Formats: sequence, structure tokens, C-alpha cells
Amino acid sequence: MKQSKYQARMPNADGIIDYPAAEHQIWAELVERQLTLLPGRACDEYLKGLDTLALPTDRIPQLGEVDKVLQRTTGWQTAPVPALISFERFFELLASKRFPVATFIRTRQEFDYLQEPDIFHELFGHCPLLTNPAFAHFTHTYGKLGLASTPQQRVFLARLYWFTVEFGLVETEQGMRIYGGGILSSPGETHYALSQQPTINSMSVVDAMRTPYRIDIMQPIYYALTNINQLYDLAQLDLMALVTQAQQLGLFEPQFPSKQQVS
Repeated sequence: MKQSKYQARMPNADGIIDYPAAEHQIWAELVERQLTLLPGRACDEYLKGLDTLALPTDRIPQLGEVDKVLQRTTGWQTAPVPALISFERFFELLASKRFPVATFIRTRQEFDYLQEPDIFHELFGHCPLLTNPAFAHFTHTYGKLGLASTPQQRVFLARLYWFTVEFGLVETEQGMRIYGGGILSSPGETHYALSQQPTINSMSVVDAMRTPYRIDIMQPIYYALTNINQLYDLAQLDLMALVTQAQQLGLFEPQFPSKQQVS
């Protein structure tokens, strides 16, 4: 694991995290900016979940507030974690219906983009869809599979997570929409994902598992579901057999330069 320059703020004995006013202000500005971008771009299921969560717009939410809604809707809850956690811990949490939330918020120096998931990314980007049964079921199934997997298998599972939970798109009657939290918490990627620039492929689990990605660029390729309920279908597949198939076929040629080539 690489080291993070951020230090997560952990709850006190009452489960409360005390954030300074400057960090509440960053949250408020991030929320205000993103809310102007989501209409016509975010999928209806995400927008419904955002309404259900009713996240405060003027301060960073307490995790207990979010937990009450998640537990009522799909039986999930959040889990405060340090800035970076191991694959093992990540899968353990998902397998127990606890979504890891790094309890720090980005600095103004990284206001537009940071590589690590902060509390805005986790709560605003991901938690709204955790109120959706199909998304919640897929995420739980994914966690259980990952927990039982080898380190080599987890690398391929990570790519599936990347192209669904983090950077997934979905076809709707109104056109292509976004459901991936990595996009929905990023203003730049929210614009870019539905532009003419990236390639959008229909979801193929094996293809997604074989597709390289970089975390520090706009994605050249996305995978789109036919609808959110397709996540139920994906969860019913023998995903570990598909991991084996992807391992045997090998990775696709990257559609981006290596970090060495651009450094």
C-alpha cells in the first residue's frame, strides 16, 4: 500500500467527528458545484438515492446520519476508515454490508481532483446508490467474492469494480446516464464521460476485467449497463469463472500512454 498524505478524522466515543469550519466550507462548495452538473447526466436511481439520503449541503454529514437511511433502505451502513486500506479490509467490509468511508476531505489545493477517495467521493458519489437494492446487492456479492479470492484474482475483480461501481454508465430511455461514484463526484469527469471523446462499450464482465485503467486520467473507455437492474444479473453470474477466463485471455492493449511515457 502506498502512503497517504491525508489523515482521516476518527469518531469520538459518541460516534461524532469534529470537522473544522474550513472543511465544512469545502464540502458545501463541492456539493453546490456538483448539484448543478447532475441533472440530465446522473441516472434516476442515483438522483432518487440522493433525495433519500438528504445529505446536508452546508456541512460534512456525520456517518450515523447516513447509516440510518442506508440501514432502513438496504441494510447497509458506513465504516470509518483511514485514508487507504488494504484489499483484504476493503472486501471484509463490503462482505459485511459496511461501506468504507475515508473520513477526511480534500484540501483546496486538490479541490478539483485527487487520486484518493475522500468523504465527499464516498458519501456523495457512492452512498446514494447504496439505497438501491440492485446496486447494494451487487456490491455485497462483490465483497464476498473478493474476500474469498487470491491476490491475483482480486486484481481482475478490481477492474470490474472500477468499470461498474466507480466509473459505470447506464443506458436509459432518456439517453446515456452515469451511475459510477468516481464520475459523479468529479465535475470534470461528469462532463467528459457523456461527451463524444471516450469509447462506451456495452457491459461485458470479461472485457471489463481485461481492460487496463489509470486512476490519474480521464477514462478512455467506459462500460454501460442496459439498466441498473442488470447489476442483479451480474451478481448471479459465476464471476470467479469469468475471472479465470479473463486471466487466460490476458489484458487488452492499454488505450493510454504509460506514466513513464508522460512523465
